[in-house]
Amino acid sequence: MSVPRFWRRLKNLYNLIGTQCKKCGEYHYPPRTICPKCRRSSLIVPYKFKGLGEVLTYTIVHSAAKDYAKHTPYILAIIRLDEGPSLTSQVICDHADIHIGMKVKSTFRKLGEESEKGMIYYGTKFVPLATPPRKD
Repeated sequence: MSVPRFWRRLKNLYNLIGTQCKKCGEYHYPPRTICPKCRRSSLIVPYKFKGLGEVLTYTIVHSAAKDYAKHTPYILAIIRLDEGPSLTSQVICDHADIHIGMKVKSTFRKLGEESEKGMIYYGTKFVPLATPPRKD
């Protein structure tokens, strides 16, 4: 991927920007130019997701590729956003706390780096949604 193309894509990673089809109302992440449901291209508009969702499934990664080995173990989950689309992302929490159905919210975190002196990549990860204190 060319450097200019890489930087153009960053707004989608930083802000969870996808698209919405104004014809059928479906939301898409990553962004689409044509709605796969109704096959319309002229009614697709950018949409910034709220960043709230729930864990559909997850795994705890203990053996990772060379560049990510120092981060193991980490939680990788499929998150369904409240608006509908699902995406794969890291969940930052204690491994004993993760569970299917857990409510999460997006947060801006470091994703990785090219080398010790190279480019640092940032993007979206998820954290548990804090539950309000009970009124007993």
